[in-house]
Amino acid sequence: MKKDESMTSAGSGGIEISRRAFVKSSLAAGAVLGSGLSLSAFTPLKKASAQTGTQTGQWLPAACQGCTSWCAKQVYVIDGRAVKVRGNPHSKVNGGASCPRAHMALQQLYDPDRIKVPMKRTNPEKGRDQDPKFVPVSWDEALDMMADRIMELRKKGESHKYMLMRGRYTYMRDILYGSMTKLIGSPNNISHSAICAEGEKFGPYYTEGFWGYRQYDVENTRYILLWGADPLAANRQVSYYSKAWGTTLDQAKVAIVEPRLSATAAKADEWIPAKPGYDGALAVAMAHVILTEGLWYKDFVGDFKDGENRFIEGREVDEDLFAEKHSHGVVRWWNLALKDKTPQWAEKISGVEAAQIRRVAVEFAEAAPRAISWLGGGPVMQVRGGYASMACHALNGLVGACDNLGGTMVSNKEYTSGFPGYDQYLDDIAKKGTQHEKIDQRGRLEFPCLKKGKSGGGVITNRAADGIADEDPYEIKMAIAYMNNFNFSAPHGQRWDKALSKIPFLVHITTNASEFSWFADLVLPDTHHMFEKWGYLKSTGNGYRHVPLLQPIIDMPFDFKIDETEIPFLLGKKLAERGFDNLHRYHVEQFADPETGKSPEDEKQFSEYATKIATRDLWDPKRYKGGDKINGWEEFKKIGVWNSDPYPYRARWGKMKTETGKFEFYSQTLKTALENHAKKHDTNMDHVLEVCKYEARGELAFVPHHEEPYVHGDPEEYPLLFVDHKARLNREGRSANCSWYYELKDLDPGDVNYQDAAKFNPRDAAALGIEKGDKIKIISPVGEIECTTTLWEGVRPGCVAKCYGQGHWAYGSRAAEVFGKKPRGGNNNYILPADYDRLSGASAYYSTTRVKIVKL
Repeated sequence: MKKDESMTSAGSGGIEISRRAFVKSSLAAGAVLGSGLSLSAFTPLKKASAQTGTQTGQWLPAACQGCTSWCAKQVYVIDGRAVKVRGNPHSKVNGGASCPRAHMALQQLYDPDRIKVPMKRTNPEKGRDQDPKFVPVSWDEALDMMADRIMELRKKGESHKYMLMRGRYTYMRDILYGSMTKLIGSPNNISHSAICAEGEKFGPYYTEGFWGYRQYDVENTRYILLWGADPLAANRQVSYYSKAWGTTLDQAKVAIVEPRLSATAAKADEWIPAKPGYDGALAVAMAHVILTEGLWYKDFVGDFKDGENRFIEGREVDEDLFAEKHSHGVVRWWNLALKDKTPQWAEKISGVEAAQIRRVAVEFAEAAPRAISWLGGGPVMQVRGGYASMACHALNGLVGACDNLGGTMVSNKEYTSGFPGYDQYLDDIAKKGTQHEKIDQRGRLEFPCLKKGKSGGGVITNRAADGIADEDPYEIKMAIAYMNNFNFSAPHGQRWDKALSKIPFLVHITTNASEFSWFADLVLPDTHHMFEKWGYLKSTGNGYRHVPLLQPIIDMPFDFKIDETEIPFLLGKKLAERGFDNLHRYHVEQFADPETGKSPEDEKQFSEYATKIATRDLWDPKRYKGGDKINGWEEFKKIGVWNSDPYPYRARWGKMKTETGKFEFYSQTLKTALENHAKKHDTNMDHVLEVCKYEARGELAFVPHHEEPYVHGDPEEYPLLFVDHKARLNREGRSANCSWYYELKDLDPGDVNYQDAAKFNPRDAAALGIEKGDKIKIISPVGEIECTTTLWEGVRPGCVAKCYGQGHWAYGSRAAEVFGKKPRGGNNNYILPADYDRLSGASAYYSTTRVKIVKL
């Protein structure tokens, strides 16, 4: 191809294609390219008002998915163009508050590197060194290709070799992720959850029976103890906490355990830079202090029958002498794991002085029950993180903070509903196909994944790469994935390059071409969540639960399709043309408009009707069940959010969803789960724990306790511990093509604008001969990355801290230095080994590897 006949198209994510072919296919797909060859994603603005010299617009409701806060927003729209974002004042969760990430959605929406039309691979060879040679195709052709592949698998009795991979989702997910996958006949719907926060959910579930994200009553608390959580930058409900934190600091003390000075640590009363991986040790030492000092919250836990405190260092206690109220096993926990775990013991292994441990524990307990032990990903997304998760959360039980004013809370009740059942549409092929083992190998002996107590109940996302690459338990022949980029976001992401290269037909639905897209056979242009799609979300905070509505509020400049609704509907029609009409009949027969009874005639009607069905109990006054009273669908669209009733404090006391109904310091719930998993594999629990890399044996396995961190790399060869962290501007790793991401990088303490900087304590830098601005390689046992250096006292000596988010080699013109070839900065996940907290299924990101430094 001659140089003047080719182009690096923003619509193809920077992949070289024929200019003539691009224009032709774009027009066929209904895309508007302005002057014909313009690559701008912007649509023309109308002329300003002659009277005012300005354009008039309106604030329209939306929702942000730049992180898992899922805030309700409003967007200022002028002539179909989004120009400004603010918090939705109708939300009782985040109110009018907004964090920086929400504003960056505008740059994502109008990113000229967005995928604009479907793109088809023409190079049959797959690999990072292989140019996919994408060419534009129409939606009709793309859907035909997908339908043909699905029918081929079904005809061969191989429907289980189809796979669906989910990244960022709305609660419309089950249409694509659930029912479509099952109706085709596959068990393989694989979510991203285990690379998100499953370890964080483990501790609360096996103590108080709640598998999910907690909310925290920061406006009424008197003490906050954070464990690897950074609510002002990268935790859940950043908007709300950023708004409320000033008041919180006026009335509460804040202490944070974190090996780096995070945004929250910078504003805390006390920063505790413990050695990575020793949060559990500090937590059990604090529990020891609370019990020996007699500071536990007796209205919740109970007391010794004669009122005499028998929790004395080194001594066992007779369980019969203690009368528990709403907890179970506190004395057994003491006898098994706490009696010898003094602050002096913890000091020796954690690097935190015993006096500080004791003082923090006493101050925390004296604030009871208005005290919060706030669990983040740092202590728990580790190889042995499950028990740290239990240990940190157990402090909430000791001080009676669970469901209490100023404490930690679960989710308020909400009234959305699932989608209509599809069992009647399952044919024999589908029923047989769904019985196969899942490709991520969950539930095997070494991968219990004990979500909600069930062996194999959870996902182990990153393990799917090994299942695909090794064809274990079988080969994957077709896969559809949406809004994910596992090559970039999962530890040792290079493994996904190998896995995806083996899939004969891979479809990626996304807004921007990415590392995952590089291996796809079809790349389909997705809608942006905040501005262009139907759906709804659910989130908690401030003592409420809200349900923000997503809806199309702008003029889409190109023919994007909604991943979870429009594409399944259109694909169902294509399959019906080929003789398999089950999916299409399900959509048409079961998704009638709740108001008119009309069946959907096209994908746009289907998307809106499905959203109305799922949220009907929120907006239909005839079906009102609680929370905000909304008078009809049109009013719901106008307001854009429904709010629950206020949180019912103490309602769960004595009614927790554990085996005992109580807060379990001795987890009968975990004991049953482990016993069932061991029985499933005809072995014993100690063997299960051994193959899963835990230290606990016997009864110790059922109580919160400290386990030595399992870290990859010989300390002699790899002298530094690597600390991965998230940033204020990281929209889940999708910010790297936004200019604001680089211009405002120093919003994160210690970071440097326009650089991907690894942060070293000056003491370590001097020993290594490193100066600020040096180009380096960071090398671990599994990979290496290149970046620059900066010196900062906010990193604990012996560690190197680096923010996740840069290192893309295929995302856009800003994200990569040379698209498809050379990354801009380094991706932390390329040096993190693929390991897991196997009880929860969570990928290990923290306290997982040692590294060494080489100057360039």
